[in-house]
Amino acid sequence: MSDFIVYPAIDIRDGNCVRLFQGDYNQETVYGNSPFEMAASFAEAGAAWIHMVDLDGAKEKRRINHAHVVRAARELDVRIQVGGGIRTEEDVDYYLSNGVDRVILGSVALQYPEFARDMLEKHSSRIAIGLDARDGYVAVNGWLDTSEVTAVELGREMAAHGAETFIFTDISTDGTMTGPNVEATRQLAEATGVNVIASGGIGTMEDVRNLAEKRNKGIAGVIVGKAIYTGKVDVAEAVKEVQ
Repeated sequence: MSDFIVYPAIDIRDGNCVRLFQGDYNQETVYGNSPFEMAASFAEAGAAWIHMVDLDGAKEKRRINHAHVVRAARELDVRIQVGGGIRTEEDVDYYLSNGVDRVILGSVALQYPEFARDMLEKHSSRIAIGLDARDGYVAVNGWLDTSEVTAVELGREMAAHGAETFIFTDISTDGTMTGPNVEATRQLAEATGVNVIASGGIGTMEDVRNLAEKRNKGIAGVIVGKAIYTGKVDVAEAVKEVQ
């Protein structure tokens, strides 16, 4: 059986751990003021990876909360993947040379495909492509704009250039805890032949199990955010469950 990884999520805005509802910056809940302490608690609970997002960076198109990410990467015994505001080779190098294991390229994969292809060529498995979709179409710039390219089209193109990992978010489910879009996640994995990490909508342990059962169909992991912060999913239990 393929590996299936649970990624507890830390979204950082103004230095706080927050969750947004469907990516809306005006619908924010703050769950803590120390991303590092939060990451430490996830590492202690047995998480092998943590998913960190610089929300200010995603909106401003530059690194803003990177110090919190790098501190966790350097000081904790856990692997970190980071997204948000990564627009240049210097951004990618900054994270990868400061202990971060994987960098997520989101909007740039669509807007500057050549840059994404260069980074894949240079860093291969240490680059993940974030495919955030609204009604199947890729959304960019902190989800503020929707493109005319489908997630499957962009996924196929990036897979052809060596992408090994996609993070797929169905925006309509994100932060809602109403269940992930399992079907769209599976279809993307099938269409691209690449490992896909599911994100958005996880509300229960049952949701985690449902995705883990499809690990042989290319679903390689799940990102869990709000369900952890509201006590619906326990990190230690989720990690044990999928092993």
